[in-house]
Amino acid sequence: MSIQKLYVENFRNINIHNTEFEPALNFILGDNGSGKSSLLESIFFLGHGKSFRTTKLENLINRDTEKFTVSIKDDRDSQLGVSRYRDGKCTIKVNGAPEHRLSELAKHVAVQIITPETFKLFFGGPKERRRFIDLGMFHVEHQFADLWREFRRVLLQRNACLRTGVRGQQYDYWTELFVQQSEALATLRHDYVLQLNEELQRWLAILLPELSERIGLYYSRGWSEKYQLADLLIDVEDKERQYGYSTYGAQKFDVKFHYQKMSIEQVLSRGQQKMFLMALTVAQATLIFNQQQVRPIILIDDIGAELDTGSRQRLAEAIEELQCQVFITAIEKSALEPIIPAHNKYKMFHVKHGIINEV
Repeated sequence: MSIQKLYVENFRNINIHNTEFEPALNFILGDNGSGKSSLLESIFFLGHGKSFRTTKLENLINRDTEKFTVSIKDDRDSQLGVSRYRDGKCTIKVNGAPEHRLSELAKHVAVQIITPETFKLFFGGPKERRRFIDLGMFHVEHQFADLWREFRRVLLQRNACLRTGVRGQQYDYWTELFVQQSEALATLRHDYVLQLNEELQRWLAILLPELSERIGLYYSRGWSEKYQLADLLIDVEDKERQYGYSTYGAQKFDVKFHYQKMSIEQVLSRGQQKMFLMALTVAQATLIFNQQQVRPIILIDDIGAELDTGSRQRLAEAIEELQCQVFITAIEKSALEPIIPAHNKYKMFHVKHGIINEV
């Protein structure tokens, strides 16, 4: 899908009244603090039900108001909207009908983002990488959402047994379910990472052609390949009871990014790392489109940071190949010049004090 019209009210300093965007490429210019990143953040919130900048949702509401609203009309004439109140209440609507879960919006809006903070995929530990992979799986593997929800319920029950000292049939029951679901999730994730790695090579050939053949993804399922999970849990039961939680299983999976068996951040420059992250994000967006036929929306914040002219030109080539809507922010128009296409399938906007105007 693509955003045809965007309505934003009291989201940080942003107020936008049914601004129309280009289905392909949109450039957002503005000084630091003007609201251009907040505009991307509002779109991200609609797709994820959270911010990529803060965990305190009350910070997203303009300080003089009690709620914010973000609503879009897409290219299929669907209307999606969410309002968030200071008291924690959340109102969600899809085509005028109320919904109770933010995850319902995610079924309609697949949003991928690249920001300076995206480097957390390298330095933020496994949690950030797990979140990235599971986001893709939510859209690509139809059975994943229900399986992951059930697995989390079983994990909580097993951890409660470990923490409170429960043994016998009750502990055995939850452990058996935990093993079965861990193995099912591990298989799904392994297959997904293989697909992602294959698609990644296509985009690396465009964005990092000099390094593409040496870069790959490596999946770790959350316990050693040398052991069956059921046998391993028997061996570590005493330790897990001391800790009060499960130390192995599908919740501990990870995906590493390697350059010739070395961690990628040890070899690539910051600019090359950013190009890799763009290739990875675009690869996941492509898998989502191929599976769901729902065009993802890609948000790129602060395009000028760490990218030279050559890198931006290669990014322009990749954007031409994409089948999705793209929003790119920059402080200066000069940062965008290598990306601006010769055709007219783009729009450019300027943001100042939270107000957006088409250039």
